[in-house]
Amino acid sequence: MQITQLTIYPVKSLKGISVTQSELQEHGLAWDRRWMLVDAQQRFVTQRQLPALATVEVALTDEHLVLSHPNVEPLSVPLAEPEGNLRLVSVWNDHCKALPESDDVSRWLVAALGEQAQGLSMVRFATEFSRAVEEDFLDGGAAHTYFSDAYPFLIATTGSLDALNQALVAGGHAPVPMNRFRPNIVVESDEAWAEDRWATLSEQSGAFQLALRKPCKRCKITTIDQHTAAVPAPAEPLKTLIELNTQPSLKGAHFGQNATLLEGAGSVIRVGDRLAAVSRDA
Repeated sequence: MQITQLTIYPVKSLKGISVTQSELQEHGLAWDRRWMLVDAQQRFVTQRQLPALATVEVALTDEHLVLSHPNVEPLSVPLAEPEGNLRLVSVWNDHCKALPESDDVSRWLVAALGEQAQGLSMVRFATEFSRAVEEDFLDGGAAHTYFSDAYPFLIATTGSLDALNQALVAGGHAPVPMNRFRPNIVVESDEAWAEDRWATLSEQSGAFQLALRKPCKRCKITTIDQHTAAVPAPAEPLKTLIELNTQPSLKGAHFGQNATLLEGAGSVIRVGDRLAAVSRDA
């Protein structure tokens, strides 16, 4: 098995950046989910509320985070931490400390996306603050993340996407690309749903080891075209995932596995890395 794709999402719910390598950190891939958008109540805003966020492109240079959209000129946000008072912002039920970015970002979002973006601002995770991952699936350990939904890494496999797309086509629906699921790490696997049985994934020479902790329950973001923000089939692929019943003991649609880093903080993960899996029943 090998890694076929690595993707970081510097700003939660904006477009991802495909990379050939990244530094592995305990809270995720380098620069993943360092920023997010919040409303006037400091609650996180994603494509669930505003599908048009999928049309905002993100790039990283040595000194800037760059936001791009066809409607406006690109905006560069310095990577140097902004000055200002910490805010308390919320992601689901977690309250996190964050630094507000310039009001220029808020004005740019309105120019790019229109009135639907009114009242949004962008914040950066305050790295002196620690956001713990839920303990229920950590086997007594501990893990931390930034602005991801819940876990520092999301792992998906090509075999599971192939199986889902076969079922979609058989049901008269269009296949979906992997970007609908916004994974960080995509593993080449001939076997569908193999990741649901893996306890760990290790780089073959032992450079790093990831623990697969919890099936990822999917939401309506999977129905949003990640290039156009259109919703071609409002029920899909969620309806088909539920019918496939890949997690019989759980309710809802599941695809991919949430993961944490066991070993290898500071090492580099690369597309093409060969991996070895240890099954839960081994």
